[in-house]
Amino acid sequence: MPAVIRSFFHADTNTWSHVIADAATRVAAIVDPVLDFDPASGRLGSAFARALLDYARAADLRVAWLLETHAHADHLTAADWLKRALGGTPPIGIGAGIVAVQRQFREVFGFGPEFAGDGTPFDRLFADGEAFALGELTVRVLATPGHTSDGVSYLIEDAGPEPGRAAVCVGDTLFAPAGGTGRCDFPGADAATQYRSIRRLYALPDATRVLLCHDYPAAGAAPVAETTIGAEKAGNAQLDAATTEADYVAFRRRRDATLAAPRLLYPSLQVNICAGRLPAPDAAGRVFLRLPLRDER
Repeated sequence: MPAVIRSFFHADTNTWSHVIADAATRVAAIVDPVLDFDPASGRLGSAFARALLDYARAADLRVAWLLETHAHADHLTAADWLKRALGGTPPIGIGAGIVAVQRQFREVFGFGPEFAGDGTPFDRLFADGEAFALGELTVRVLATPGHTSDGVSYLIEDAGPEPGRAAVCVGDTLFAPAGGTGRCDFPGADAATQYRSIRRLYALPDATRVLLCHDYPAAGAAPVAETTIGAEKAGNAQLDAATTEADYVAFRRRRDATLAAPRLLYPSLQVNICAGRLPAPDAAGRVFLRLPLRDER
């Protein structure tokens, strides 16, 4: 039986989270969950993550995995909140490249020696080509770095609705065709590497469902949760089937030089490189996030 896929849109961060379940066994994974966060007030909320959990419970799903496509720079992950809400059992998985990302941002945030930078507190660091079971389904991990050095895509081999049709969660490597591709100006990012990652995705069958992590629709338009490899190859605005590596790298460098930093860059990264765990509270029970300043006076 094929997978059952339900997608949820977090409008404040334009993020898609996906609940993917094996129809036969009701075993599920939640991919790229989001924690509500208001940076002006410092308020954290779980309404969106709770909706994912409520759906899973109503559908009688057993959440066996909490999966991250990379350490996001535009929203806080709800992986740790969900793990605790689910009794602490589902492992949190991410690409093995998270070790490099942790070490890069350990310096940015001035974390001390207590921050190991060895992949913890994630439970599973996936290597390229690794496979794991989701009930009776097989999920294969494709390393797709470029936007970040830890980027992975999750290929579900029988995602339906036609027998044998696959689906792939691509993180920020690809957006909907009109949106193009993810930026490549973060520490450890590289446009040429991203080009090769996208070419790897383009080698998948055209009918493969592409489950997006973000969509930025035009005013009045509904956000798009998925597309196909064929649609991306035919019409991606920044990298279609005919785009050369040199042209793409030149484009990305021009484009990225015009982009502002993501609104939640520093809050997101210092939480997300810790699998969603917040910093330890002080003696009064208060939790603080760090904001590195750039003094350009």
